[in-house]
Amino acid sequence: MIPYGRQSIDEADIDAVVASLRSAWLTQGPQVPAFEQAVAKYCQCAHAVAVSNATAALHLACLALDIGPGDVVWTSPNTFVASANCARYCGAEVDFVDIDPDTLNMSVPALADKLAAASQAGRLPKAIIPVHFSGRSCDMKEIARLARQHGIHIIEDASHAIGASHAGRPVGCCEYSDITVFSFHPVKIITSGEGGMALTGNPEIAARLTRLRSHGISRDPSVMTSPPDGDWYYQQIELGFNYRMTDIQAALGLSQLAKLACFVERRRQLAERYTKHLARLPLILPMASDSSAWHLYVVQLPGSADCRQRIFDKMRAAGIGVNVHYIPVHRQPYYRNLGFNDGDFPTAEAYYRHALTLPLYPDLTDSEQDTVMQALETMLVTEGF
Repeated sequence: MIPYGRQSIDEADIDAVVASLRSAWLTQGPQVPAFEQAVAKYCQCAHAVAVSNATAALHLACLALDIGPGDVVWTSPNTFVASANCARYCGAEVDFVDIDPDTLNMSVPALADKLAAASQAGRLPKAIIPVHFSGRSCDMKEIARLARQHGIHIIEDASHAIGASHAGRPVGCCEYSDITVFSFHPVKIITSGEGGMALTGNPEIAARLTRLRSHGISRDPSVMTSPPDGDWYYQQIELGFNYRMTDIQAALGLSQLAKLACFVERRRQLAERYTKHLARLPLILPMASDSSAWHLYVVQLPGSADCRQRIFDKMRAAGIGVNVHYIPVHRQPYYRNLGFNDGDFPTAEAYYRHALTLPLYPDLTDSEQDTVMQALETMLVTEGF
């Protein structure tokens, strides 16, 4: 099976994990801050806080911005459910902004119109969570301009996008957001097994993220309500969670980070090969980009949803692990029960009916990619296209 995504692990990664296992620290040791500092430096951001996964990072980001009951958070319907669930964990309401048909990211015109209507109705969101779908940054400069007019926080869900850039700066620099979140799941650009990270330029937000990931506990006398009894002393300042990353994970992430540029370059080469060879087929291809991290390569098939199903099944039967990203979040049963319906976000729904994710990862060989493309072409011919 050629999977749609897969980690790329070499001997240096294995050696890094083994060294961590042989060290005095398996968790809460030196590897976590080393990984945080390295990612912050790469992204040109002041602070980075490593956590157990990107969902945890999104949850803590909402908590750090004091999102709670009575608040509203907007995100994209074209994403994994975590981008919306994080606000629900905090008791906030969730709404969505439809996507741009070309970038498949949050539509700036749709956002502008929705903000104007919400402002008039006195129902503005407390935060917006743009999602950098497939590794391509949203138009953060324009989204930030619109949000700042209304004092709205921004959390960038950059789970797909470490290694990408926007307006000449790395995604994660937080120039246009309060917090940026990365994922280090095995199918993402780099991996720590599981793991995530929240970056911010605000030291107070960074301190709160750090506290919240560890039960809300602090050893800092400046935030304690009474003087410490001794060096062993700590206080739980607020209700937090056990969202810590282990040193084992951080050691792998740090090793992977050293190869990030090579991983992204190979992904871009593969994306260019797809675009070149698939251009003659009756497909809608993703927009070319030299700033995307290319986490995913998604084509849109001609024909009906039934046609997509047949091609999906035949590709899987041929040993090619295609996938679909994403079922629009508002169509999930949980969100339907909150009042969302088919037709609410038509561009995301139209895209979903035709979307097919092709294999893309650094270890994918040219020969394997040729197999994918040849199989897809044959199946399109079989379908009469």
